[in-house]
Amino acid sequence: MPIPGFRHATAQVNGIDIVYSIGGSGPPLLLLHGFPQTRALWARVAPALAETHTVVCPDLRGYGDSAKPQDVAACSFREMARDQVALMSSLGHAQFAVAGHDRGGRVTHRLALDAPQAVTAACLMDIVPTHTLLTELRMDVAQAYYHWFFLAQPGALIEDMIAADPDAYFHSCLTGWGAADLSDFDPDQLTAYRESWRRRDTIRGMCNDYRAAIAHDVHDDADDLGARITCPTLILYGASGAMARAYDVPATWASKCTDMRADTIPGGHFFIDTAPDATIAALRNFFL
Repeated sequence: MPIPGFRHATAQVNGIDIVYSIGGSGPPLLLLHGFPQTRALWARVAPALAETHTVVCPDLRGYGDSAKPQDVAACSFREMARDQVALMSSLGHAQFAVAGHDRGGRVTHRLALDAPQAVTAACLMDIVPTHTLLTELRMDVAQAYYHWFFLAQPGALIEDMIAADPDAYFHSCLTGWGAADLSDFDPDQLTAYRESWRRRDTIRGMCNDYRAAIAHDVHDDADDLGARITCPTLILYGASGAMARAYDVPATWASKCTDMRADTIPGGHFFIDTAPDATIAALRNFFL
């Protein structure tokens, strides 16, 4: 779905096509969606932020209308982060602020570590560090976030299973991580998500994202265990989501940031969809 008032374009960066929406004027702000969504996530948030910022909303590689590499290594957060640096550079922004939800938050973390000179401020939304989740895995987290391991299985079997009824599977994701019903989601945004996840190449792209997390991202994070995000960082999370129930979310990030603050949004994991006004207020307060 179009983001109201934004224009839509394709950039050839880092060897692939990244589709994005852009609007507003002022300091650049990059917004990164997560699983199983697209840049349509920001449809009710981006226009308000565009009153004070130049807002860029891409589809991550593997998602939406962006390219979907078949190689698992090409779907790592490091490669996704390189996409974003190249995209923002192509738009004339050597430095920018960034907010990322879910997988987009993990890209934001990697981006802040790999290109600290580019990131002026970062917001990580409803995640704990990838390394923490995968190497200190508890039974309750494994049950809530089983999809990390389901989607990461090799071969086409998982993709075949999802493709048999993608709406049923991805609806279960939207409603399964705390405090959301399908009726809480904007119908036009849901339509955009469905149009994307009904495509076989998007299903493969999202599986490759999770395959890369286990094959590559957790090892990249292990190499950087002592590294810290050096820009101002906001840890924003759903007050009643799965992560808030399982973790002291700010505590998982405290040793990984030099300048950290934290706040909650009412609702669960998908609070950007279900509480857009509260999300706008939190992001404005941080980025202004």
